[in-house]
Amino acid sequence: MDDKILKALGEPRRFQLLQLMSSRGYCVRALAMRSGLSESAVSQHLKVLREAGLVLGVKRGYYTHYRLDKEALGAVIAELEQLRDTRRRPCDGPFYGCPESEQLKCKSYVPPEKRGKEETEPC
Repeated sequence: MDDKILKALGEPRRFQLLQLMSSRGYCVRALAMRSGLSESAVSQHLKVLREAGLVLGVKRGYYTHYRLDKEALGAVIAELEQLRDTRRRPCDGPFYGCPESEQLKCKSYVPPEKRGKEETEPC
């Protein structure tokens, strides 16, 4: 996942703007009124959201109306779901495949000679 997307989603005010834009498009002034932010703050947040590819701008006369790019958001969600659904698996190699220095840090590490059948995963 792109760092720009994580940065954009990590700011509560930007997330609030995304929530507002999820149902319809808004110009900067309308977003400012609904969010309680200044127009310049909304513009700065929109810049970050546009650069992350989460927001689209459509020019309507003098104003640009911004809306959530639901396809881009769907791709982010799919990537997060894939991360969530990844099954844990034991490390490869001796002593779970971890360097010895890392094994000593792991509080639940059990040396191979003391492991039971049920102990198949590290920490």
